[in-house]
Amino acid sequence: MPDGHFPPEQPVKVPLVTRPLGILETLRTARRNLLEIIPDLCTKQPIVSGKTAFVRWHMVMDPKALKRILKDNLDNYPKSDITKNLLRPAIGDSLFIAEGAHWRWQRRAAAPVFSHRNIAALAPIMSASAEAVCTRLQDTNGQADMFDEMVQATFDVISSVTFSGSGAMKSDAVHQSINNFIDQSARVSLFDIIGVPTWVPRLSRLFGGNPVADMKAVADSAIARRRESGAKEVPDLLDLLLEGMDPETKKQMNNAELRDNLLTFIVAGHETTALTLAWALYLCAFDADVQDQLRAEAQSVLQGRVATADDIGKLPYTEQVIKETLRLYPPASFISRTAQAPDELGGREVRRKDTVMVPIYALHRNEQLWEDPDSFHPERFGDGAKYDRFAYLPFGDGPRVCIGAHFAMVEAQIILATLISRFRFERIAGQDPTPIMVLTLRPEGGVNLKVTPI
Repeated sequence: MPDGHFPPEQPVKVPLVTRPLGILETLRTARRNLLEIIPDLCTKQPIVSGKTAFVRWHMVMDPKALKRILKDNLDNYPKSDITKNLLRPAIGDSLFIAEGAHWRWQRRAAAPVFSHRNIAALAPIMSASAEAVCTRLQDTNGQADMFDEMVQATFDVISSVTFSGSGAMKSDAVHQSINNFIDQSARVSLFDIIGVPTWVPRLSRLFGGNPVADMKAVADSAIARRRESGAKEVPDLLDLLLEGMDPETKKQMNNAELRDNLLTFIVAGHETTALTLAWALYLCAFDADVQDQLRAEAQSVLQGRVATADDIGKLPYTEQVIKETLRLYPPASFISRTAQAPDELGGREVRRKDTVMVPIYALHRNEQLWEDPDSFHPERFGDGAKYDRFAYLPFGDGPRVCIGAHFAMVEAQIILATLISRFRFERIAGQDPTPIMVLTLRPEGGVNLKVTPI
């Protein structure tokens, strides 16, 4: 890398707001990049409160208060009505949206699906996807958009573990459906900003149609065929969900519940892991020393072969790199709750119907919680690392912690270690990605890197 080609800088970050925004400016900003409405104060203080039109809000970065929101007083802080209305057209009342008893029985029924034993049985699919990426990269002209490559890789995994590689869903079609859904339905509206009740229709969602209708139809068809044909020899996610039963109520998911949860796992499991890997490769290209250390570990363990589930415990630095990537670029960077009753968070009064937000992006960069927070230091997650559990929330926490967290970490480590052991990744001048969040924290412009086989 020639001297002066890239200035000594920190990895790309979101410009947080340093002045009050009016209603229309808040709307424009939120529709472009939701994270840009976060006050920069959120990286310096434990709680920031304000009011936009009729909506009182609090952004919370205090770990003790976050423990209360996500664990100790969970029922008082359900997902906000805005969040539910944004996502319900795509994933119904699945685990991600459901509340109370309806959520609890679904969670109990689905939890065994993501046991360590089942994930280990599905891990060869992750290894095969890693090998396929390596084959594709050998045929590039020396550079590639690694976000596109990771989207393909993680979709191959989720498609195979969901539908046993039946080809029921195509990667391009699924990703286009997700993009269309975001553009048509999942952006914040003016009514959301000013606190108009959620039963008042938002025109963009009312007339936008359902851009994920084709995905729903494919999932419905797959469920019907599997009920007729019976389980595969090695059960996939669909088989495991069909068999799943809440041990307390003995309830099983009906077709609509199966479909909505399958779509949740497909959309969330494929997009978020792809983002983690794409950002990790950007960071490795950003810091050649980290990449070299990562490669030394991967090559020592793998000896030229593809990574497997058996290697996970032998790749501690790979895990550190992924955890630090999730700190800097958490795919779910912003979550919102609505207080159901008065409460107190970190000494701050919370009233019924206040919006309580967890800006995870700012939490992970809060200078009271993290040393040198905007810098890339995988070592901060090394042996003996000390940080508050509720200061680091890439998968959430408490009873609603992401059900697929272990699946995602195993998949990310298998693919990253395999790639780094076989290729060198370097930045291309002027082509760094821009972090933009609508539903997830995406690299706008892609992650275009120079790729050199080793």
